[in-house]
Amino acid sequence: MLIARVIGDLTATQKHPSHEGRKILLVQPLNLDGSERGTPLVALDSVNAGVHDRVLVTTDGYAAFTAVGHRLAPIDAAVIGIIDHVELVEVPSDGAATPAAAPAAPKKQPKKRQPQGG
Repeated sequence: MLIARVIGDLTATQKHPSHEGRKILLVQPLNLDGSERGTPLVALDSVNAGVHDRVLVTTDGYAAFTAVGHRLAPIDAAVIGIIDHVELVEVPSDGAATPAAAPAAPKKQPKKRQPQGG
């Protein structure tokens, strides 16, 4: 999968029947820092993405035609998600990721004493 940004859409009046009713998008692959990477791609939309959305793109043919619901359709790229947030975790130079801190154990509550006698 790739991270990309939708930079436009494409209209094709003559296209394969499996593409009828599908939005075709132009997407620009991105590096993790948001800079452009490579050349733009054409991808069928499966999530109703729009221009300027940051999206997930698959360039695997089987994954692409499965995502748009057309088995054996001539599709080699599809937009399969809209990215809300990307969080990068810094890895130390030794390559060992720092384990996340374990959640604090709940404090034990002192037992209430039951009144004696009656």
